[in-house]
Amino acid sequence: MDGTVDHTMIRVSDLEESLDWYQRHLEYEEKDRYEGDGFTIVYLGPEGMSEEGAMLELTHNHEADEVEIGDAWGHIAVRVPEGELEDHYQQLMDQGVADYRDPESCGGRYAFVKDPDGHEIEIVQRDVGETWSIDHTMIRVEDADAALGFWTRKFEYDEVGRWEADTFANYFVEPADAADEAMSVELTYNYDGRSYTQGDGWGHLCVRVDDLTEDWEQLMIREADDYRDPESNDEMYAFTRDQDGHEIELLERDLEAESLFPF
Repeated sequence: MDGTVDHTMIRVSDLEESLDWYQRHLEYEEKDRYEGDGFTIVYLGPEGMSEEGAMLELTHNHEADEVEIGDAWGHIAVRVPEGELEDHYQQLMDQGVADYRDPESCGGRYAFVKDPDGHEIEIVQRDVGETWSIDHTMIRVEDADAALGFWTRKFEYDEVGRWEADTFANYFVEPADAADEAMSVELTYNYDGRSYTQGDGWGHLCVRVDDLTEDWEQLMIREADDYRDPESNDEMYAFTRDQDGHEIELLERDLEAESLFPF
């Protein structure tokens, strides 16, 4: 199994407003678009992003007036060069982005803004990948042991970092030998035993596989959730779910194909 995170999908209520926001403030470009029956999907990312980097997928359901952001969904984190956090945050402020959590309030180590639907975007300092490329996606989990077991056993991810505080812990996982530009998954676990709501604003993570049929069968042997198998999706992709209901898409990616979509 390749294991590289291909994209993170979120739903948006106004596609053109969201496209303008990400293109203007994060300098993303539209990589590809698919017009479905009642929905539109757009892939976005920095102009010079690595093939090992993750894209952002915006999905807009045409009949939906607004999306609900559940608290199981955390954020995406995007990169700026080391030492340039305050400059880039101020750039966003000058462009009219709302002041949500500035660098000073975060100890000068990171900052947060929100997109038009309230999706949170963390800004982290990394001297790797293109500016504004996706560094990690954070999701909240109710059982840290089960969450780590899911990613390490079923997807063969490694735990590459953790930060344990008095009331919560963050665990970072990614494929073994992942490229520096690749996206990590951050699992946030709060010690107080709280439960979370998914909401419909949070979509899924997508993991690249080498062979959809074979890798799906391996996941079934490892007792992954048989949520939407390849056959039910015309052998183009499949979906499983973790123990908290977070959806993970499996997709073969031909980087030389004319379209990014398997349709």
